[in-house]
Amino acid sequence: MLIHRRTPSIILPEDPSQEELLQFWTLSARDREEVLRCRGEANRRRFAVQLCMLRAYGRFVPEATAAPVAITNYLARQLDLPPVLFGEPPGRLATATEQLQRIRAYLGWSLFDVHAQQRLVHWLTQRATDDVLPIDLVSRAEEMLRSWQIVLPARSTLEELVDSITAGVQDEVYSRIAEGLPPELQRAMDDLLEVSSGARRSALFYLTEYPPEASNAVILRYIERYHFLRDLGVSVIDLKSLSSPMVRYFADMAKRYDVYELRRFAPTKRYALTACFLVEIHKTILDHIVALHDQLLTKKMREAKNAFETRYRRLRQQSRRGLTKLITTGETLLEPDRPRETTLAALLQELDESTLRDAVTICAERQYLEDRGEIDALRARYSGLRRYLPTFFTLPFQGEPGSEAVLQGLEVVRQLDTGTLKTVPTSAPTAFVPGKFRAALSQNDGTLDRRTWELGLAVSLRDSLRSGDVYLPESRRHVSFANLVYDPTRWQDERNDAYTELQLPQAPDDFCARLQHEFDEVAGQVAEGLPRNDFATIRHNRLHLKKRDALELPPRLIHLRRTIEGALPRVRIEDLLTQVDGWCDFTRVFRQTGAGERIPRMANFFPTLLATVIAHGTNLGLAMMANSVDEGISADNLQEMSQWCLREDHLKAANAILVNFHHRLPLSSVWGDGMVSSSDGQRFGLQASSLLGSLYPRYFGYYDQALTVYTHISDQHSVFHTQVISCSVREAIYVLDGLLNNHSILRPKEHFVDTHGYTDQLFGLCHLLGYSLMPRLNVSRQKLSKFDRTKSYGCLDAVISGTVDLPLIREQWDQLVRVAASLRNRTAPAHVVLQRLASSAPSDRLAKALTALGHALKSIYLLRYIHDLDLRARMQLQVNRGEGRHQLARRLFFANQGAFQTGDYDEIMNKATCLSLLSNAVVVWNTVQMGEILTQLRAAGETITDDELARVSPMAFAHVIPNGTYFIRGTGLPSHRNHQEHGSLLERGIGSEV
Repeated sequence: MLIHRRTPSIILPEDPSQEELLQFWTLSARDREEVLRCRGEANRRRFAVQLCMLRAYGRFVPEATAAPVAITNYLARQLDLPPVLFGEPPGRLATATEQLQRIRAYLGWSLFDVHAQQRLVHWLTQRATDDVLPIDLVSRAEEMLRSWQIVLPARSTLEELVDSITAGVQDEVYSRIAEGLPPELQRAMDDLLEVSSGARRSALFYLTEYPPEASNAVILRYIERYHFLRDLGVSVIDLKSLSSPMVRYFADMAKRYDVYELRRFAPTKRYALTACFLVEIHKTILDHIVALHDQLLTKKMREAKNAFETRYRRLRQQSRRGLTKLITTGETLLEPDRPRETTLAALLQELDESTLRDAVTICAERQYLEDRGEIDALRARYSGLRRYLPTFFTLPFQGEPGSEAVLQGLEVVRQLDTGTLKTVPTSAPTAFVPGKFRAALSQNDGTLDRRTWELGLAVSLRDSLRSGDVYLPESRRHVSFANLVYDPTRWQDERNDAYTELQLPQAPDDFCARLQHEFDEVAGQVAEGLPRNDFATIRHNRLHLKKRDALELPPRLIHLRRTIEGALPRVRIEDLLTQVDGWCDFTRVFRQTGAGERIPRMANFFPTLLATVIAHGTNLGLAMMANSVDEGISADNLQEMSQWCLREDHLKAANAILVNFHHRLPLSSVWGDGMVSSSDGQRFGLQASSLLGSLYPRYFGYYDQALTVYTHISDQHSVFHTQVISCSVREAIYVLDGLLNNHSILRPKEHFVDTHGYTDQLFGLCHLLGYSLMPRLNVSRQKLSKFDRTKSYGCLDAVISGTVDLPLIREQWDQLVRVAASLRNRTAPAHVVLQRLASSAPSDRLAKALTALGHALKSIYLLRYIHDLDLRARMQLQVNRGEGRHQLARRLFFANQGAFQTGDYDEIMNKATCLSLLSNAVVVWNTVQMGEILTQLRAAGETITDDELARVSPMAFAHVIPNGTYFIRGTGLPSHRNHQEHGSLLERGIGSEV
């Protein structure tokens, strides 16, 4: 069974933080008494290390490994022992063995013996049966052994045990699923795996295709696939005994095999994997259909608006002359000296009847266009939309209370499409029709215009699906909001723990009082310091900035950057990856396999793996890489490696290893401690049709498609999360995904974003989850709110124009915490929940309360921002790091003009994640090289401060060669990691591997 995040060794930090020392390496009085029973200073230091190691990590430091000097000396100070300069090697084997026995007896721990193994096997079997994913079992097993106070065995021992147990449990699950499938469904599954004569692919393959750009034909094709699955019998597949993550795990496993391999499996495994795949792809196709409808309808509405505006601009110019003529006519009629008996004929002759009629016509046309020009432009596109709307309306929609009008409208339109009704009845619901459509809703005879009414229904259905008022129970993302968060029963069970874990008070009054106190304190500081503030002032009752918040760039810093970057040796990307892998072994995750998995067997596994990563991460592609590498690596090798090794979980784990290793490098601490992060989107061209694609005229004109690669970067310059999103959505709804799905040891608390990465609701949720959102906003455009409308804040009263709705926050407090706790425990993707809340109706009190909380937090933040110079400096520094990462990504992603050549989401994500892996490897390599350069500069007498180094980025790239011929014969194809170099790096103090 595949292990998700393998950490075969504990790497103790050479420079641990004070928090780490206090938490893991502090001795009690009783501990010190036990340590002092040892003879000799070295034995006492070693005993103390092993004692803390077992208590904190559940295992001992290996016999041949010295503990980091910083940890050893911290323990020595507690024991009144002299410090050491270098790590001390262990003493005699007999003494070490005796020490470990004493420590186990002192702490009450026991060995992992036969009895312990039997106990663990029983526990693992139960957990695997209870649907704990195999990727989680090893870490869960370690936690359980620690709770039992049993010394952990080697990681490989646990992995083999988990592999064996999960293989057996999987066979039982396969049999259980297969036995519940009707024979006719099993035969239909076998047919899916056949490739008919003349066809290139199986029917199963076509079900997995990611949609191209939305069109009538594409939506019809995916609705046809939905009905195909329904007719196949997906609805009778009963997987209620499995958890959703387990079903997705089996579905992903099935997706990795081709149909020829699936056909060779035992029937129970084949049917079980195919059943899970069909259930998941059924949900996915429904999600695709909703997204396609949203995209196409939005596109048609945008086209209609553009057509209306173009026509209106032209008509407005023409109507000015007509309007002038009508004004002249009015003035003529109202002239006081004109005789009352003037005839109409005389007036028309005087005013020029023909010109007057033209003026009336053009002004009437303008008025008509203003009233219903936009809806008429959309009505002109009705016939095209009608190609798919009848089948789209037949999907099994359900609704929350308050959506009855939309559901009744769906029932009416279905009767119209089947011929049961000939016209839209006057009793048909119209409450959902948008206001700008209503001018064209009624016909001259008083009946409802079907085009306008049906278009209004389509638009309202789109908006209701966004907000969750209408949902598809069989989909994945567009289910009821109640399915995205804790249900009431589970919430009551976990409520107390949730408040404790989130460190939030259960009483809303306590929370509101805490916020008000913070606001009063910050507002008082700002009001007092504003006359002396050289950054912001109040002018015309608005905040204005006196200067930009850009950081100054002293000449010495420019020279230091050039010196360090110029000293970095030139290196080819494959050589860089080989060296970095020799230091931290990030490629080990690609070599792991177990029951149900296989690893490609080839002579040049390691260079083929690196070549595949480079092919994706540089956008070169597998075919071009096969032509750009020396002999020994074929396109088939690259394709097989990509299919089986470069999967999402492997790539995330490899990136986490790089991030964690970089965090422990001594130089990394000058940039930060991993407690600060930022996120930003980078636009890339898209040269294939894809549902992800959208127009982005600012950089790609009005004809070329683009997408956004949204990355989260730490204050140490490493990328710890990557996702691909559309350019048309607001980046803010994806901020929490990266923070909550962070698999590295970094734990950011402050998160910086630009304006596009901020919403009031995100402000509120970040705070509830323990993050401080720090958006870069235009201060003068923001509205400040106070908590008590009767309280005065001196000069700030001129810019504080609102009052926080504290009663609403108190009313919805428990529900706000319920949503936050649900997100923390991954009941649903954070961006799905945020999208629902952002699109909710004005009557949604939970969404309004979250917005009110965001207003309150934003007001506190803005006051801090204009007052706190250090905050502005940290923001600018982190923003610059994000820009530096964008430049590095452009350098590495060089092929095909940096534009994605595929529209498939999985392939795009693979490339984007490989790009992050390459950039993280460059950061690691540069950091190690910079450490050596700094040592040389300081040895030559140069004084370089940490403040200066903090502004020298390890993202330099001019010396990195990402193109050319790879693994040139003569330089040697690396067949394995350079363990000797790994050892030498550890000796230089980079890390301590246990």
